[in-house]
Amino acid sequence: MARITYIEHDGTKHEVDVKPGMTVMEGARDNGIPGIDADCGGACACSTCHVYVDPAWVDRLPPRDPMEQDMLDFAYEPDPERSRLTCQLKVTDALDGLVVQMPERQI
Repeated sequence: MARITYIEHDGTKHEVDVKPGMTVMEGARDNGIPGIDADCGGACACSTCHVYVDPAWVDRLPPRDPMEQDMLDFAYEPDPERSRLTCQLKVTDALDGLVVQMPERQI
């Protein structure tokens, strides 16, 4: 299991264990974490699972593929360095300790 910390826009923290093989989005959905809507169910067809990755983790994640990059153009206030779609982040043991922060809203 990988422990992932989800931080709501207001600063409320949720630390949950997420099973390897799931996505960071599924970990939020399955644990009732508010702020990640995941309207498309993880198909990378929207931007409602957008988060800002903690700066310490940016270089430790796999790079964005072109589809994710395109969808981030529709996200609320995307950050060119820190924004990611959680449906595109597969959980592995290497993600133990990952910290992500939700934007003020999802669009």
